[in-house]
Formats: sequence, C-alpha cells, structure tokens
Amino acid sequence: MSIKYIYSSSIAQYIEGLICQKRADGFVYEYEAYILKTFDDFCIDNDFCDSIITRDLVMKWAVQRPTEGVNYRNQRVSFIRQLSLYMNSLGITSYIPQQTASKVTTIPHILSADELKSLYHVIDTYLPEKEVWHRFSMEYQIIFRLYYCCGLRLVEACNLKVKDVDLDDGILKIIQSKGNKDRLVYMADDVTELCKEYNKRISSEITIREWFFPGRILEQPIRKTSMDKKFKQLWNMTPFANTCDKTPTIHALRHTFVVNRMNEWMLQGISLNTMMPYLSRYLGHSSVEDTFYYYHQVDKAFQIIRQKDSLSDKVIPEVVPYEE
Repeated sequence: MSIKYIYSSSIAQYIEGLICQKRADGFVYEYEAYILKTFDDFCIDNDFCDSIITRDLVMKWAVQRPTEGVNYRNQRVSFIRQLSLYMNSLGITSYIPQQTASKVTTIPHILSADELKSLYHVIDTYLPEKEVWHRFSMEYQIIFRLYYCCGLRLVEACNLKVKDVDLDDGILKIIQSKGNKDRLVYMADDVTELCKEYNKRISSEITIREWFFPGRILEQPIRKTSMDKKFKQLWNMTPFANTCDKTPTIHALRHTFVVNRMNEWMLQGISLNTMMPYLSRYLGHSSVEDTFYYYHQVDKAFQIIRQKDSLSDKVIPEVVPYEE
C-alpha cells in the first residue's frame, strides 16, 4: 500500500508524473516518493516558482546537511536527476545534475526468520565450559535479545546500569549514547518479563551490582569486544554460518530490527510517514532521513516495497545532453 503524498510546488505535476511512470513500469517507488515530497517542500520553502528545474535550485538542494552522510546526500540528488531526465523527455528543458560517486559502505547482513530462530536457539542452549562463568549464559540470553528486540547499539546494551533499567514500566534509559544524546527505549511486555526473570536470578548470585550486565570483573560492565567475539562464536555454531552471503555482526541485529519493523508496518498498511519520527527517536537517530537511509541502503530490506522491481529493469533513458 503506497502512501499518497500531496505535492504543491510549481513542478508538482512533473513529480507526480514521474512517480506514475515509475510505478507503471513496475516500481513501487515508495521511498523515492518520500524524498520527492521533501524536495517539493524545499521548493516551496525557498519560494521557487519556475516550471523547470534550474541549476541554482539543484545546487541549493545538493548542499550536504550537517546530520547526513555523503551517501544520503548523493542519493537525494540522484532522485532529482531522475526527475530532470523525466522532464527533459517531455521536452521541458531542466538542469540535470551529474552522477555523484558514493563512499564505499559496509552493508550489513539482514538475518532471515530462520537465521534468527537458529541463532537464539544456540544462545539459549549455550553454556560456558568453566562453571565460574556459567552466569554469562543467562546474560547472553537477555543482552542479545535487547540488540534485536529494542534495536540497541552494541555499547548501549553493555553500558546499561541497574538504575537505568525500569522493570516496573519496561523502560531502558540510554545515557550519553552516540552524539552525546540520552533517550528512553520502551520494551515489549515479553522482553520486560525476561529482564525481570534475569534480574531476579543474577541478583541471587550477585547481591550488589552497578551494571545490569556485569563483566568478568564485577565492578565493570560486560565488554563490547567480548560481546563481538561471543556473537561470532555463537553465529558459527548455527547451520547458516557457512551458507549466508555475509557474516553478520551484532550491529546486524539492529539493522534487522529496523527492516522487519518497517516491512511489518507496510504489510499492515500503516503510514511510514506517521511512524518514522517515532522509530527515529527510538533508535537515537538525528533525523528521520537517517533512519530512512539506514533502511534504504540494504538491498534485502525491500522485500516488501521492492517486490515488484524484479518485473522490470526499464528506466527513463538518458538521451538528453546536459551541462558537465
């Protein structure tokens, strides 16, 4: 179910025409429609009234924002490039921005439902060889679930203090995370119950503790480097370790959370435009655009909104000369 955006700028009819053309070619064009809506608003905010896309307008739009990376900036420009190509194909001469090279980025592996099930089965049945470290088995069961169920960053879960975990209301208080920002993360009821049971069990072994997940040295939190190594060990114990296209990391669980959540909303017909600000804040992102890019950079993310794209590789041909 595509979100219906209302375009109101002087080039609104061409934006709508491009979207109709792309969808007629078999592309869902959901994310692009969202970015074109922000461009439409940009035109209005900058009092742009021309019926063509000018170089000055493109140069203003192409300025990299403080909160975005170069890849996202290039992506925004590429969608306007497609719009200009479309307008030129109609005989409306518009400025066509150049192709822009992106940085090489590491694309995470998105775990499938079977991979997740297998991984958590391994985690739940794992027991360290030395009895003195057996308590870590219950720590792993909870901390790895927080990475996926709450979309936490690696260090955010490691650095949770007992005082920052509200087990009555199911709230995690994330302090001084990326960008020196604090936020509240609400847990689902079943995750809260798991945390309560874990806290009860570990409190019987460690009566006084500062950290929700204490490390080998009780006065210190569980180390993020240790968690990285443990995740790799546990993943290698699954039957998928030798068959997946790319070895996942703990951060892949956060990515998988985002992808699954957004795909679920789209399947249910829930407006992403409405939900994205909440998801962005939940993840601790600086902007909604960061969260959209977080999703958009992963090819496998588009199981829902890209399901028709394989039907056609038709694109608007670049037949119009443009300024270098």
